[in-house]
Amino acid sequence: MTGPVPVKRKLSRWIPIAMVLSALAIFIVDTFTPLDIAIAVLYVAVVLLAANVFERRGVLLVSGTCLFLTVASLLISHGLEPDTALLRCLVSLSAITITTFLALANQSTTMRLREQAELLDLTHDALMVRDMSGKIAYWNRGAEELYGWRESETLGRSSHDLLHTVFSGSRDAIEAQLLASGRWEGDIIHTTRDGRQVTVASRWALQRDERGQPAAVLETNTDVTERNETQEDLNQARAQLAHVTRITTLGELAASIAHEVNQPLAAIVTNGEVCLRWLDRNPPDLQETRDGVTRIIQAARRASDVIARLRALSRRGVSERSPIDVGEVVTEVVTLIEREMLVNRVSLRRDVASPLMAVGDRVQLQQVIMNLLMNGVQAMSGVNDRPRVLTVRATAHDEEVLVSVEDSGVGVAPEDEARLFQAFFTTRTEGMGMGLSISRSIIESHGGRIWVSRNNGPGATFQFTLPALEAAASA
Repeated sequence: MTGPVPVKRKLSRWIPIAMVLSALAIFIVDTFTPLDIAIAVLYVAVVLLAANVFERRGVLLVSGTCLFLTVASLLISHGLEPDTALLRCLVSLSAITITTFLALANQSTTMRLREQAELLDLTHDALMVRDMSGKIAYWNRGAEELYGWRESETLGRSSHDLLHTVFSGSRDAIEAQLLASGRWEGDIIHTTRDGRQVTVASRWALQRDERGQPAAVLETNTDVTERNETQEDLNQARAQLAHVTRITTLGELAASIAHEVNQPLAAIVTNGEVCLRWLDRNPPDLQETRDGVTRIIQAARRASDVIARLRALSRRGVSERSPIDVGEVVTEVVTLIEREMLVNRVSLRRDVASPLMAVGDRVQLQQVIMNLLMNGVQAMSGVNDRPRVLTVRATAHDEEVLVSVEDSGVGVAPEDEARLFQAFFTTRTEGMGMGLSISRSIIESHGGRIWVSRNNGPGATFQFTLPALEAAASA
């Protein structure tokens, strides 16, 4: 493939020959023609050619040769007599000297820029510089390795057209932010030369000219495709583990669930038998029968609600965020574990405001609240010298919804407080050590936080916050 770099290399091989021929031609014309002009000034072209192919020492050697040839031509053609020829010679010598100085200064600056560009090539990130129309002006080695195009193939082409850029939001909004703040960061999708799609963490920096006008954009891209895939796998594993934990919790509540469902079923059977007796009367007592049927319907709805809540907790699926009343969610979970608290002789105190609106996944928040309530019940299972009291509160706090579960159990040891939310850490021999860890993951994914504190008296208090609906919407 023939491109700018091979052409430049071919030309550089001919430059020394051109320099020698040019210097020889200038010397001959300056020495053997009667022209009354400063022919030797043309040696500056030879010096400029030398600056393109030689380093500092070579440029100085070529410049010294040109100075020597200028003086030699004067001596051969005119001698040292003070006339206009000597003045022309001094002008030529000054021009050659000044050109040499400027060429060396420009060469030094170019070398520094080249060294800086080589440093940019050492990074594994893909770097490109594009003008305000999107055309590529610089393309480093990292970009070549990531995308597959060589620099010579990209210069002057539109980066977004070349890479088929897919933005996570509006391109106009992104460019407006870049112009306003001078920076932009976000994930975008690019297509490589072989057709692969890669997700990159992209960082843009705006360069302005001396008048403050936008001139160019430095774009740094880091391939995060593998990282995102790993994070997605981790999220799926966490969801599967959360599902298993919910099922395990439901298994522990099997007796309570059976009792909860059996109560309305027994009420249905009893009221059905009563209705039959009222119908067997002569004449049938229709009003009593109607009241009995009403009670049957209420009991059936209660059983249906219990089953619906249990099915929701045991359902496996993706997280679905929507506006929810946190106080209502707390009430639903409390209803599910009422039997468990009765068996363990736990008194429940509720201070739950409603509505307390937030944005979240209803089933996941049910799981968090159930974990905290069950932890409180289990923490008081060995307490016999004081009342077993479990207090659950849900209130609005600033721009957050605050839920707390306070027990009067054995409390939390100081050395365990920092480890309670770590995976597989448990203070119970039969515990899995995953409930609080999963609860923390769920709350943090909702933009909240969860923590534990020791009570002034016996027991501990677990609390978590969620952004209120208005705060979540504004974010």
